[in-house]
Amino acid sequence: MSTQLSAGGAELTIDQENGCRIGSLRIDGTELLRQGPKYGSFPMVPWCGRTRNGQFQDGATLHQLPVNHPPHAMHGFGRDAAWRRARATATEAVFTFELDDPWPYRGTVTQVFELGENALTLTMGVETYEDSFPAQAGWHPWFRRNLGLGGEDVRIDFQAGWQEERGEDHLPTGKRIDPRPGPWDDCFGMPDGVDVRLTWPGALEVDVTSRSEWVVVYDEEPQAVCVEPQSGPPNGLNTLPRLVTPVNPLEISTTWTWRRLG
Repeated sequence: MSTQLSAGGAELTIDQENGCRIGSLRIDGTELLRQGPKYGSFPMVPWCGRTRNGQFQDGATLHQLPVNHPPHAMHGFGRDAAWRRARATATEAVFTFELDDPWPYRGTVTQVFELGENALTLTMGVETYEDSFPAQAGWHPWFRRNLGLGGEDVRIDFQAGWQEERGEDHLPTGKRIDPRPGPWDDCFGMPDGVDVRLTWPGALEVDVTSRSEWVVVYDEEPQAVCVEPQSGPPNGLNTLPRLVTPVNPLEISTTWTWRRLG
């Protein structure tokens, strides 16, 4: 089961049964996202990236998550769950997902898709009416490296305040360093908000923005590149916990704005 949105020349397909991921984003008939059941663009919730050894501490309690990317727990449960559609129009859709076992707390995740002729805005919220808990949220889009129109591969441009030094275990060491050239599987800090430009010369330009200051850029695969706005760094359940409480939900949004260059 999927939900279709359209606005002008933009067409969006949401696969709510497969992690409420974007299965397709077409601009004037051109697909922007890598296709396949594991790709498109999926939500990362209730954590982003890797959580060391699948463990996180909340007060005096040590919680163990399923290790789905040994030796770590990766990208949360939202991408593997079936979400429930709350409402939909031609250009907007809202979905919910209930956090439960094996996540040790109860909560509700809401994801909103708003499609315009030249932009897509995604919003995600995590809320609880019971015990407080640390959480993260973000998105993991797989943008096609080449759009298949006979043009050049995508270029990634951004200015970061810092780069999180990556250890041999692919987790931040806790040290901030000057941004280094790619290839990347790295987390960057942008104190004024995420702002990354993807350019397919002669075809399209897409700006990925967010009020959040954290983004992971991944471009080590030949078919796609990833620009992942998120509410905290990898392993952030341990290093930078953000508590979701009954009066203080976690909220994050990102906007992808495109311009036609042809």
